[in-house]
Amino acid sequence: MGVEIIAVGTELLLGQLVDTNTPFIAQHLADVGIDVHATHAVGDNRERIAAAVSQALERAAGVITTGGLGPTVDDLTKEAVSDALGLDLERHQPSVERMEAIFAKFGRPMRENNRKQADLPRGSIVLENANGTAPGFVADAPGGKFVACLPGVPREMRAMLVDRLIPQLRERFGGDGRIVTRVIRVTGLGESEIDHRVGELLRVGENPKLALLAHDGTCDVKIMAKAKSDAAAAAMIGPIEEEVRRRLAGHVYGTGDESLAEVILKLLRERGWTLATAESCTGGRIAAAMTAIPGASQSFVGSIVAYADASKIALLGVDDEIIARHGAVSEETAMAMARGARDLLNATVAIATTGVAGPTGGSTEKPVGLVWLAAQSPEGSGSLAMSIPGDRGAVQARGTQAALGFVWSLLRNQRGGEAARPS
Repeated sequence: MGVEIIAVGTELLLGQLVDTNTPFIAQHLADVGIDVHATHAVGDNRERIAAAVSQALERAAGVITTGGLGPTVDDLTKEAVSDALGLDLERHQPSVERMEAIFAKFGRPMRENNRKQADLPRGSIVLENANGTAPGFVADAPGGKFVACLPGVPREMRAMLVDRLIPQLRERFGGDGRIVTRVIRVTGLGESEIDHRVGELLRVGENPKLALLAHDGTCDVKIMAKAKSDAAAAAMIGPIEEEVRRRLAGHVYGTGDESLAEVILKLLRERGWTLATAESCTGGRIAAAMTAIPGASQSFVGSIVAYADASKIALLGVDDEIIARHGAVSEETAMAMARGARDLLNATVAIATTGVAGPTGGSTEKPVGLVWLAAQSPEGSGSLAMSIPGDRGAVQARGTQAALGFVWSLLRNQRGGEAARPS
């Protein structure tokens, strides 16, 4: 069985709000073996919402909407679904009484527009809202199909989906299939290089299916399998995962939701080491990534953001002759910054960044996007020059991820080795 998801709200089309509901719904449907064939966004327009629902029902066994169930004049999802299905709206009195109790509890008057939230397509199965006033519902459509409508407020939608709708769908369709996803997290290789190494696996078939998802400086390889049980799906994934890891050896840093910062902290804790950063072009972003992880203070001791040349000299002890001879953006300066941070903060390991983030400041010899990384540790040191495309934000974001990858590579190598260089 396949469904389509429709997110309702003009603010989505204007880019004023990021839709987090659709991926949440899709993920939870996949967990119970329900395929999502397409996703859509439509504004607060009754005719267009109705048309989107009708067209989706021509292709899919069901439609799930999110948004447009509130009390305001532009909350039109119920009306539009009723139009698409040819059903009248009827007031669901238990939902009215529940809203009255909520308003009374907080000592607020309930207006008539709140009552309209209980006007649902005739014959619908009501989905109680545990975190708000607007109920959801599941309405039957011709041919055994359905339309399920959920609130747009994420906290309300998520609880209703998991606690109310998913059990309804499993009962309705007897879905006992499972879609299991294994995410292999890769650093130091670009998307095109990963495709070159595992491309033939990507095109083998639909089950299991592989996909690449690139981020700023990292890339995920996703392996998805559908089977009757989690164990059966995992068994299908196993051999392919093993082959992917073989082809990407030396660049797979984790699985699932693990971040580079998390993995680095684990490696530091295992060795009893500490980390410091000296950042110029990345402006403290490496430190921010590290301190976003709970318990980072056990291994991350601090950061020096030395942007101006004078700060590099005064705070990190970089010899002014190094900067005069080689420039602030150079291997020599990056190495001196790393040494300075390691000594000043009494850390075992230090990583330094210096570069030309742009949009100005570049030259023929040192163009915008040039970033030097340098790392120092008891087991070795290393440096790396990178040419990063994109605007200032992209250079800083990718430079940060590259620096984290550089530290990870240095930490995981054997004693005396050097950090692996990204391809």
